[in-house]
Amino acid sequence: MKLHRLLALGLSAVAAPAGAQTPVVQSAIATGQVGERYDGYMGFAAQPSEALRRQVIAINIRRRNLYLQLAAQRNVTAELVGLTAACTLFRQLPIGEAYMLSDKVWRRRAPGQSVMLPEYCR
Repeated sequence: MKLHRLLALGLSAVAAPAGAQTPVVQSAIATGQVGERYDGYMGFAAQPSEALRRQVIAINIRRRNLYLQLAAQRNVTAELVGLTAACTLFRQLPIGEAYMLSDKVWRRRAPGQSVMLPEYCR
């Protein structure tokens, strides 16, 4: 089993349902202001409000803590856990949501298209 599949077993907490997000974050995701990044963190595809910035930072802090915990349990780096989380999140990305690959270009998933997965996700 590939390492990213082993790590993915502990990443279900990252892929929280949209209902677990605040209304501000949900709205920003729906409009493409906020999206998933290749490194397992959320990022800003557009200039955020201060309230949105604080909430996304809080989400990323929780993710970082989870990545550190899983990395310690599996004797890998937190960065590798984050990359693995991104693979999981990209596979679950709904149509219309924004995402960023390692080329740092923001994209939105279009109807009928799958997310372009990085090589390390395959």
